[in-house]
Amino acid sequence: MIRFLFLWGPPIALMTAIFGVSGMPNAPLPGAVPDHAAHFAAYAVLSALFVRALAGGRWEGLTWGRAARAWGLSVLYGTSDELHQWFVPGRSASVDDVLADALGAATAAFVLGAIA
Repeated sequence: MIRFLFLWGPPIALMTAIFGVSGMPNAPLPGAVPDHAAHFAAYAVLSALFVRALAGGRWEGLTWGRAARAWGLSVLYGTSDELHQWFVPGRSASVDDVLADALGAATAAFVLGAIA
């Protein structure tokens, strides 16, 4: 159980934070951070955390396949988060946000896959 929490706790915590912010009618962004930049950054981090979990927390566990799965999980979560926003008063779902999520996730997955 401790190993599971060590590997999967960080991505679950970030997904929980994303879900919480997405449930707010006016999401708080620090300073003048553009919405798409925030999406890109958040999903790059989520993808990296998924890579870490899928690799078992070991550099030698990094593979292109795991990086691709991390990207897929990130995009799947980003899509579900946009659907969640559809039901939040004052928010809406946006294909552009999913694209920003996918690009951020792909960037992290590609960089980490290249290290493998």
